[in-house]
Amino acid sequence: MNILLRVSELEDDQLRDLLAVVALEWEKRFSVAPRITADIAEYDAAKLVGTSLRIGKGRRAGDTAVTRGVDFWKDKIAYQVKSNRPSGKPGSRVTLVNKATNYNWDRLVWILYDQNYRIQEAWEFVQDEYRRLFESRKRLSPADMRRGMRIFP
Repeated sequence: MNILLRVSELEDDQLRDLLAVVALEWEKRFSVAPRITADIAEYDAAKLVGTSLRIGKGRRAGDTAVTRGVDFWKDKIAYQVKSNRPSGKPGSRVTLVNKATNYNWDRLVWILYDQNYRIQEAWEFVQDEYRRLFESRKRLSPADMRRGMRIFP
């Protein structure tokens, strides 16, 4: 079967959803999901705070995948994004949240997904508050992240 997709003609949301569908099918067939959660989370976080990942909006021309500490910008505010998704295994749930490893950002957004890459909740922190709450902590949990400002739902 030959499928011709005109990916360049897809709207941004359609492209995001296609990526999630392909990843879920991959996980179903091969038992391990591709590592796309962080990329989808950056896209979703940008939308939640009212910007886009497109160059000239949330991204700058010189930004790369290794731009340290900043995933996107809104106005002059630098955002870092963290996210979690339970595995597709029955009963799987998120218990550990990765901590920010630097403070080159102004605000951090944490997104919790369900197994199908649907946002369940999202929280935002300003850097000073995040540092005050978590800098000395070794491990963070979803309960910790719920101490931020809820931005979804």
